[in-house]
Amino acid sequence: MRGNMATSIAELDTPVVTIDLDVMEATIRRWQSYCDAHGILNRPHIKTHKVPAIAHMQVAAGAQGIACQKLGEAEVFVAAGLKDVLIPYNIVGEQKLERLCRLAKQAQMAVSVDSEYTARGISAAAHREGVDVHLEVECDTGTQRAGVQTPHEAADLARLIARLPGVTFQGWMSYPTTPATVDFFEAATRLVAADGLDAPMRSGGGTPHMWQAHQWLPVVNEHRAGTYIFYDRNSVAAGAATWEQCAQRVWMTVVSRPTKDRAILDGGSKTMSSDGSREYPGFGRIVEYPEAVIHGQSEEHGHVDLSGCPPEMRPEIGERVSVIANHTCPTTNMHDEVVGVRGGKVEVVWPVLARGKIR
Repeated sequence: MRGNMATSIAELDTPVVTIDLDVMEATIRRWQSYCDAHGILNRPHIKTHKVPAIAHMQVAAGAQGIACQKLGEAEVFVAAGLKDVLIPYNIVGEQKLERLCRLAKQAQMAVSVDSEYTARGISAAAHREGVDVHLEVECDTGTQRAGVQTPHEAADLARLIARLPGVTFQGWMSYPTTPATVDFFEAATRLVAADGLDAPMRSGGGTPHMWQAHQWLPVVNEHRAGTYIFYDRNSVAAGAATWEQCAQRVWMTVVSRPTKDRAILDGGSKTMSSDGSREYPGFGRIVEYPEAVIHGQSEEHGHVDLSGCPPEMRPEIGERVSVIANHTCPTTNMHDEVVGVRGGKVEVVWPVLARGKIR
């Protein structure tokens, strides 16, 4: 079992990340049931868990495929047997195009593009290698990320893709889904329909508003959510989940109590995300001491303010605490493995195989 040979949470060496399997499995079922009931195509984003075994659970439950943010992630998941992959990211450069074509020989690959340059590059590589890559036009629907800026630009790029060899126009992609996404997709779809082009895939996403995805139908027919698999403090702040539905815990040990109002944990910015929260103070919620605030992180220390806790309700040196991180995705990416637990017992240790795959 690699680094942790324990049979229960209490025996795990810290810092360590655990995933409550009952909670995670219930979330997979609940979200898939919601998608099925509303006719939404579910394409979970693996950037949160980075574990092929979990992706297989999502697909087995009914997801049509997965989304990977980088080629490196896609290579890990295709090697693990996932066969329908969207990379919602512009793929640029000969090295990356060669890798994309290798993947297209093993799985159905779709990629988002927002420029003629990117579309032509993928087309040339795919045509040369004798593969077909599906392309979705990425649309900036108000959040100033990547993406074409108007429905007319989207339609022009779609028309170009339809004429290029080695690629197939598949539809539109944006993140996150907002009311503006619906208007944008609707207008772009009307424009290409006049040329006889269909946009069958109209992909939106995001965990914060996932339970409102039915409101965007029928225009936005696919949803990509990643954080939902574990949820986190920001998911609770957004109203997407409750504390009890957060499957991930970062377990740490109190290694110092310099004063009555301060504690030091054995994990810092190398253990847990440094992302902040709009709604809550500090870097995570200590489950056992919710009034405590992790107000600072050095590389290997978590600095905890205990002044909000009752005097009789403060952790002591040697005590273990569990933390719900503000942002689960970068937290997972910091660890070589996550430990799946059920009823407090260790059931599985998963290597985070797509960790650090940023190319």
